Amino acid sequence: MKGKIVHVEIPADDTQRAMKFWGALAGWQFKAYGDGAEGAPEYNMFEGEPGGAIYPSREGEKGLMVYFETDDIDAELGRIRDAGGNTEDKMPVPSMGWFAQAKDTEGNPFAVWQGDENAPVPEGMGAQSASSS
Repeated sequence: MKGKIVHVEIPADDTQRAMKFWGALAGWQFKAYGDGAEGAPEYNMFEGEPGGAIYPSREGEKGLMVYFETDDIDAELGRIRDAGGNTEDKMPVPSMGWFAQAKDTEGNPFAVWQGDENAPVPEGMGAQSASSS
């Protein structure tokens, strides 16, 4: 793992309120991604260093999810497990890359990301389209 944070996800009870807050604080501008159809979450993406998204939180969900960049997600997941962490299976983000969530030895969640413009659309998921907001 390179240690470089490349993506941050922020759950929000009120996404409009959160976008106003983070837009004022960090200067982020948001673009809607996805429509929440077929169980896919609706994200409000922002660009910059790092990039990320605000999305509707699930019941009781609080805290930021930080994504670390890697060149080899499969090897990285093995390293995390070897160091005593827990990992979930990697998932594609169509035409963007692969991610997997993990927990450190203390139960703190984080994720790893490998860019890959050839990442496929997962089975059972319709094509996602980006729209401006």
